[in-house]
Amino acid sequence: MIVAHIFPAGFPKASIEAAIARGQGLSTSGAALESVTLEAILPPSIALIIDIETDNRKRSLADLRVVIKNHKGTVTPTSYLFNRRGRVLFEKDERGLGVDEVLDEAIEAGAEDVEADDEGNIVVWTEPSGVTAAAERLGKSLDLKVKSLDLIWHPNEDTLAPLNSNETVENLAALVDALRDEPTVQGVYTNVIQGTIEDDIWSELEEKISVDA
Repeated sequence: MIVAHIFPAGFPKASIEAAIARGQGLSTSGAALESVTLEAILPPSIALIIDIETDNRKRSLADLRVVIKNHKGTVTPTSYLFNRRGRVLFEKDERGLGVDEVLDEAIEAGAEDVEADDEGNIVVWTEPSGVTAAAERLGKSLDLKVKSLDLIWHPNEDTLAPLNSNETVENLAALVDALRDEPTVQGVYTNVIQGTIEDDIWSELEEKISVDA
């Protein structure tokens, strides 16, 4: 599999080199990487799961624990509030295929759910073990191009945490920014939903978080 890394203007060279190495399963020093998750709670009831790839588990976890503590968070189990799911994002094509046109084929390929995002891309949800097979089968049978393929943490519907305070949003956004500055962090997932905060504040926060509820 070939992984293409796209970096925004001004992205630090050291971070680019680290990301390219991660795509090869190595650190910049050539050491093998280990996948680790760190779970935490941020007041009042925001659950987080942080996906990490590191060549030094002990050091990376210690560094991230400090980041979480500095943002008033507590490291504690939260994975029971989420489900591990496979997600395939297919690019919108000129035929304008929608959920109805791909649903039957997707179910045959092992999909649990199918939806369209705001840009018209098709999102197919699967069991973690079936994500690659579903991507290959649907890509071939429906002539669709895979935009991304991920294993993500999806929050359970009955444990979602509404955001009702701008102060809470600011703290969460600051923590996510700090976590993304850490080169070992690959994804940050939370169980938040909009609540009573304004639409523009919510949209800005959504862009920072790997998966929105």
